[in-house]
Amino acid sequence: MKTILMEACGSAHYWARQAERRGHRPVLIPPHAVRRYVLRNKTDRTDTKGLLEAYRNEEVRPVPVKSETQQAVAARHRLRSTWVAARTARLNTVRGLLREFGITIPVGAHHVVPHVLLLVEDAEAAVPGLLRPALADAAKEIRELEGRIRTVERQLEAVAENSLVVDQLRTIPGIGVVTATALVASVGNVARFTSARQFASDLGLTPREDSTALRRRLGGISKRGDSYLRMLLIHGARSVLWHTKRQETVPPDRLREWALQVERKRGHNKAAAAVANKLARIVWAVWRHGNAYVGAPAV
Repeated sequence: MKTILMEACGSAHYWARQAERRGHRPVLIPPHAVRRYVLRNKTDRTDTKGLLEAYRNEEVRPVPVKSETQQAVAARHRLRSTWVAARTARLNTVRGLLREFGITIPVGAHHVVPHVLLLVEDAEAAVPGLLRPALADAAKEIRELEGRIRTVERQLEAVAENSLVVDQLRTIPGIGVVTATALVASVGNVARFTSARQFASDLGLTPREDSTALRRRLGGISKRGDSYLRMLLIHGARSVLWHTKRQETVPPDRLREWALQVERKRGHNKAAAAVANKLARIVWAVWRHGNAYVGAPAV
């Protein structure tokens, strides 16, 4: 058996699986860690030396090889994210174009397409006839994108039905099927993280530190790791705050009560980051111990 070093770049997981099938031991090194050891010009020789030096460094943790199922679920998430961004861009474009003619659409994405269709069909609306066909095409495109997004979400629901880990993660406040399946597809085996703080740190949700001697200075979150997972956890944290403030969970448990206290003290955005950090630690505990989340009663 031979050890094969590779950078964790495009198609690396595929070639790592091929190497495993042939009895070898693939090791995927993060590209940003290899780059630190590439001196002077970038060539195949210097890249190889950088890989070897990064592999010798115990602080550099290799990327676990993903299975085909994990990559398939992650690909669904990437497509969904792309379509959501495209839908948002189309909505903003339509709003901006209509605003030039003095037409304002109410806040909320679900208002855009119905209003556009009414304007296109209304002969007395202040929309030039030259623009109406293009607006109708834009509304059709937005609905097609929404259909694709719903299809992917149904596929993720089907994946969640066959996964015990996803069911356990969905018991956590702010963690839905999208976040749970994304975590399982990206993380794979949570046991490789020795603590909940290490897991939250890998997602970039712990503070940046700039310390020296007796002075310790903590800043904002580091924003390292997977930005997509961090975004989902931040959105989940905002959902927890939103529902708790509207007293949809009565009485609030200890997590929600703490979230409201942080928001009153630090503001909404900092509270969302703090709650996302807390959710990441809860995810690690639930996943590591295999138990569903049970909220502690508020004090």
